[in-house]
Amino acid sequence: MSRRVRRKVARKGKEKVVLPSYPEIEDEVSCPMQNGIVDWTGLPDDTVIQLFSCLNYRDRASLSSTCKTWRVLGISPCLWTSLDLRAHKCNDTMASSLASRCVNLQKLRFRGAESADAILHLRAQNLREISGDYCRKITDATLSVIVARHESLESLQLGPDFCERISSDAIKAIALCCPKLKKLRLSGIRDVQADAINALSKHCPNLTDIGFIDCLNIDEMALGNVLSVRFLSVAGTSNMKWGVVSHLWHKLPNLVGLDVSRTDIGSAAVSRLLSSSQSLKVLCALNCPVLEEDSNFAPRKYKNKMLLALFTDIMKEIAFLLADITKKGNNVFLDWRNSKNKDKNLNDIMSWIEWILSHTLLRIAESNQQGLDVFWLKQGASLLLTLMQSSQEDVQERAATGLATFVVIDDENASIDCGRAEAVMRDGGICLLLNLAKSWREGLQSEAAKAIANLSVNANVAKAVAEEGGINILAGLARSMNRLVAEEAAGGLWNLSVGEEHKGAIAEAGGVKALVDLIFKWSSGGDGVLERAAGALANLAADDKCSTEVAVAGGVHALVMLARNCKFEGVQEQAARALANLAAHGDSNSNNAAVGQEAGALDALVQLTQSPHEGVRQEAAGALWNLSFDDRNREAIAAAGGVEALVALAQGCSNASPGLQERAAGALWGLSVSEANSIAIGREGGVVPLIALARSEAADVHETAAGALWNLAFNPGNALRIVEEGGVPALVHLCSSSVSKMARFMAALALAYMFDGRMDEYAMIGTSSESVSKSVSLDGARRMALKHIEAFVHTFSDPQTFGAAAVSSAPAALAQVTEGARIQEAGHLRCSGAEIGRFVSMLRNTSPVLKACAAFALLQFTIPGGRHAMHHASLMQNGGAARLLRAAAAAATAPLEAKIFARIVLRNLEHHQIEPSL
Repeated sequence: MSRRVRRKVARKGKEKVVLPSYPEIEDEVSCPMQNGIVDWTGLPDDTVIQLFSCLNYRDRASLSSTCKTWRVLGISPCLWTSLDLRAHKCNDTMASSLASRCVNLQKLRFRGAESADAILHLRAQNLREISGDYCRKITDATLSVIVARHESLESLQLGPDFCERISSDAIKAIALCCPKLKKLRLSGIRDVQADAINALSKHCPNLTDIGFIDCLNIDEMALGNVLSVRFLSVAGTSNMKWGVVSHLWHKLPNLVGLDVSRTDIGSAAVSRLLSSSQSLKVLCALNCPVLEEDSNFAPRKYKNKMLLALFTDIMKEIAFLLADITKKGNNVFLDWRNSKNKDKNLNDIMSWIEWILSHTLLRIAESNQQGLDVFWLKQGASLLLTLMQSSQEDVQERAATGLATFVVIDDENASIDCGRAEAVMRDGGICLLLNLAKSWREGLQSEAAKAIANLSVNANVAKAVAEEGGINILAGLARSMNRLVAEEAAGGLWNLSVGEEHKGAIAEAGGVKALVDLIFKWSSGGDGVLERAAGALANLAADDKCSTEVAVAGGVHALVMLARNCKFEGVQEQAARALANLAAHGDSNSNNAAVGQEAGALDALVQLTQSPHEGVRQEAAGALWNLSFDDRNREAIAAAGGVEALVALAQGCSNASPGLQERAAGALWGLSVSEANSIAIGREGGVVPLIALARSEAADVHETAAGALWNLAFNPGNALRIVEEGGVPALVHLCSSSVSKMARFMAALALAYMFDGRMDEYAMIGTSSESVSKSVSLDGARRMALKHIEAFVHTFSDPQTFGAAAVSSAPAALAQVTEGARIQEAGHLRCSGAEIGRFVSMLRNTSPVLKACAAFALLQFTIPGGRHAMHHASLMQNGGAARLLRAAAAAATAPLEAKIFARIVLRNLEHHQIEPSL
């Protein structure tokens, strides 16, 4: 199983309709009822409008089309004062279709360059606020046209990602076109030149909030001329001349808040700014290495001023600002929000502090710096949780994203800091996040679900999420029409489904159906949501009951569709893993056969074994391995080119991960159960790579390689190939040295096949198939093999228990030998009639070693409780094995081990009530 974490990164008429639950309006909505059916058309107009206000613009427009009354209500101006386009692709056509509703639009949020280009088609000339993210591709030309068409603009924010194609020319256009501008925050501008800043100072007299964040160069002297500015942020900006800053900016008459976080500001500039500025109240200098490393700097109290830094108590610092409101300073933000004394200046300062803290904490979390554990545990986590309760939606979103990010240690390996995750849980973060996830605002749903997903990597947090009803919430969000919300919810279900105790709850909440539907809904253009949905289904499919539910919900078809059509390796890997897990329940349900019978499934998996990505190859091989347990699948895989593909995979994975090596050898092991496939594997060159894999240091690889070589060695031509290619020393090494009993057992059986005489007969007739036989000493190889087979059998032959069994036929004595000799995993092996017959025949072999080995093998295959013990016992009855077993047990010349093991096998046959009539 696996999991992932992420850093960033209605019906018509009078029929019954189910709408989302919105707690904030539930008490106010009273619906007329007739025979238990809600008559939605009878709702008061203001109630309908309130319901409309809780929908995104696409759902609102869709619901408006259900009847004439709702069409009129759906275009009410109060519903279209703000618009969030981030969740859906918004092009010119979509924007034009919304234009008639946007006459009174005042606030707009968008994402990406295409949506930016489409803003003009909204024809919303009264826009007051524009906020955009993913703005890397937005150009000067696009931004200049936007501001030219919206002269009433008061707030423009682009970020937090870098606006790489925006220059000072666009800033000058903003200044010239937007004289009412009050707030300007831009991220990642390369150069903010003096003429651009001077234009803002000249043409925007109401500009009080400026943010030039993560910029490369800023003209400090020009910024000192913007006398109207009250709040200024240059966080993350490099190449600042702090001497100039400290001598000029303290003269700004209205400067109340200054943010220099994540810069190289030093203690001298900080001290001068705090001591010299008459108006400055807040200086935020979080994550400033030069300042933090200055051991001589001792922040002293400046009257009515506060310094926010990693080494200060941020809550206490802010409490000085709220001396008349807060008493204890434990949660000053909550005290401020609940205060009845609404001072506008104080509200402006606190709102700005919330904004800069959320932005800076997120940036710090994204950088994943070392040495910040104390800060995160003592202050950072609680700050983020406090900011999640802000009234500013963008602050809430960034705080939730910060929580999702700061717990992550290693994104690729899904590692999180358990201490940080549990700190969030202890401070009530799970309930806060789940409440955000229940919000009707899709941006909050998405970021809260992301945080829940990452935190749920921790088992204790996952348990808390489940106990607080988080599984039902995530399953509901997975049905969202918003791809980003559905993607993060699927990620949460993916991580929660790792826990065996949560699988059933996910299924009961409708999570399986929701995940399968996601694959069909976003089958193209949604790699992130597809990977998470497939990953969650893969985890769920590992459970027998959930596996059946996945199949019933259409999961087989959905996953095969992904394996066939999707080109994104993450999706391919998880789809193949899910198919592998579905096929792993061959004894308990029909999914194995169902996957094999799904059109194109086997061809797709065979193709995926040739993927350039190791994870995809590994999971595809694992799926083919599991599928090969079904007789029809086994032959169909071969017909689809599986033998050639898997041999090629084995040949190329000598330096690959043990997981890939195990599955490559395992798939060949499964295919080689068929004699025709076994011969084909030998002919295609499969012997050499399997011998190489037998030399692996991983016990799991030992087992699958030994199993494959055991099957191949049944064929005398393959047996000779194994000898010729140096396989005897490799198998001998496994037989004597592997930490896996199963690997040692199957290596011994392979050697027994090779030297029971059949290969000798084949070698006397001619050479191996395509080439002249290499010069080998079969006698020397035989002696080496028999020596180690004998030593292997002896490891299960305790002299004391064997001595007691030799002089007594009491069941207790034989049971004691059986328990000492039992290899638990061998009970899962299933042998054909030919294989059982060969071991029975081996009881008559002239070699005492092979007699003992054959009896030992038959013991393992017939021990009561083994999965296929009854099957093997039936084969032995039909083959007349009891007579040969009695002969072996009574033979005077047979070794003691052969005698005792033969007696135990006879006893096992009696247990299965298949004593043959002789």
